[in-house]
Amino acid sequence: MPRPRPPHLHREESRHGGVAWYVRRKHGPRIRIKGEYDTPEFWTQYNAALVGTPMPSKAAKANSLAWAMGNYRNSSTWGGFSNATRRQRENIIKAVIKTAGMVPLKDITSDTIRTGRERRAATPHAANNFLKAMRGFFAWAVEEKLVAVDPTKGVKLLVGKNDAVGFRVWSQDELDRFEAHWPVGTRERLAFDLLLYTGFRRGDAVRIGRQHERDGVITIHTEKHRKGKPGELVSLPILPPLAASIAATKTGDMTYLVTDAGHPWVKESFGNWFGEISRKAGCPGSAHGLRKAGATRAANHGASERQLMAIFGWSTGKMAQHYTRSADRVRLARDAAKLLMPEVQPENKNRPHPGSGAGARAKNRNHSGG
Repeated sequence: MPRPRPPHLHREESRHGGVAWYVRRKHGPRIRIKGEYDTPEFWTQYNAALVGTPMPSKAAKANSLAWAMGNYRNSSTWGGFSNATRRQRENIIKAVIKTAGMVPLKDITSDTIRTGRERRAATPHAANNFLKAMRGFFAWAVEEKLVAVDPTKGVKLLVGKNDAVGFRVWSQDELDRFEAHWPVGTRERLAFDLLLYTGFRRGDAVRIGRQHERDGVITIHTEKHRKGKPGELVSLPILPPLAASIAATKTGDMTYLVTDAGHPWVKESFGNWFGEISRKAGCPGSAHGLRKAGATRAANHGASERQLMAIFGWSTGKMAQHYTRSADRVRLARDAAKLLMPEVQPENKNRPHPGSGAGARAKNRNHSGG
């Protein structure tokens, strides 16, 4: 069976029988690939055109970093990533090739990786994304026997305000502010309610519609896992605030959320749009931060790890533990704070209360004969 053609690659044949290959995204410019088809030079030029890097004037040297990354992006491993993962890693690889593409692959050491991480240390989330992309690339390179040792081994992720826990959680004040700005019946409020009252990621929130609803329950297979694993089957009741929002809002035929033109959203565009309407409401949060606010609220209300996993489609308890631990700390601190109060001596209710005129003076008067 012939191998399917990579995305955005077009073949054109002249009237004289010559074949030319081009890369073109939708209605963008055509970029000619001059290398012979299916050679390392060809795929290096293809990948450069795909991510928008300048077209190499000559083929990447065999066993260089750029050459290996070109082969990596033409592998089944790369093809197994979700579109979002490929887009994110393409941008990282583009930057790596620009700065170090001609470096021999064997010269990349753990110090090289650590230096790349430290260059991005001002934004820990970006630094960690770089390291994760390099881990994926070198795991493939080891499997393909291009390198003997993975140089990312032992290089740790950074911990900071933008660490793996990620986007900032919406505060209760921000939730109230958004609801006050966008009332029930608006498309903006429906997007907010879908995210908050289902815990869906943006990629799932833009897919759900009435075909997923039955007897007041939404059931959907979540998006494919970023590591290529199938998504989880999640079933959630439609809570009253969300039901009221759906009923009051004009929705699409196959999805609840639609664009101005009436088409389903692409999740990246939806994320950008949601960020814009959040800022209009005076809320700097993101769609993912709202999902985290839902997880925080559920944990604070006593949800267990298993319950959080069922709601949010997590296949392991790692993320659930983060929220339950945070909620437990709050509850423990609240209960423990009472122990800081001074001890109050209980009143002895059995002790007789002396009547008026009784007590030491009365006894003294009796002894004196008064």
